[in-house]
Amino acid sequence: MRLIAATLALVFGLVGSAFAEDAFKEGVHYQKLAQKVATVDPSKIEVTEVFWYGCGHCYTFEPMLQSWKAEQAEDVNVVQLPAIWNGPMEVHAKAFFTAKALNKLDTLHQPLFDALNSQRARLDNEQALVDFFEKHGVSEEDFRKTYRSFGVVSQVNIANSKARGYGITGTPEVIVDGQYRISARMAGSQEKMLQVADFLVEKIRNSQGS
Repeated sequence: MRLIAATLALVFGLVGSAFAEDAFKEGVHYQKLAQKVATVDPSKIEVTEVFWYGCGHCYTFEPMLQSWKAEQAEDVNVVQLPAIWNGPMEVHAKAFFTAKALNKLDTLHQPLFDALNSQRARLDNEQALVDFFEKHGVSEEDFRKTYRSFGVVSQVNIANSKARGYGITGTPEVIVDGQYRISARMAGSQEKMLQVADFLVEKIRNSQGS
């Protein structure tokens, strides 16, 4: 009986493993990029969300992403990258990197989402952002100096270059380790985007033998 039980366990284990491998397919649920884009920390498996503060879909995805992020192991680095393909999006990208440079991203990230989605604020120019940042404890002088800084402008350019390398077609989209792109359309839903991300993280982890 023990031998039979062990054999059945092995069979079901192999079936489960095969099912896991086939759960999501390249070209169907995710796309492999033609060329890998460099990650922030090569020692970790990077999961990047490309987003826009003014995107309603990104707004609903945000709490899902943050919950998912909190569950990740130490070998996973979750980052967010603003998409830029028009003037207002560039302004919002600069707001993101300005908040980050001022060490205010943790306190300003969600309010920026709220302002552009639930509150319908415009925030499409520098003065509007001055007023917004001042309401959250950042002086006009500190904001303008940082917003116009070489560092912030450089970060915006890098973000734009990375998004082009990813082949982003909309927001939100998720990039795993600079080599796999996931969209809600491909995955089937926002929830499944994170399931596919889990699948790919494990795939990369296994390939690294960790």
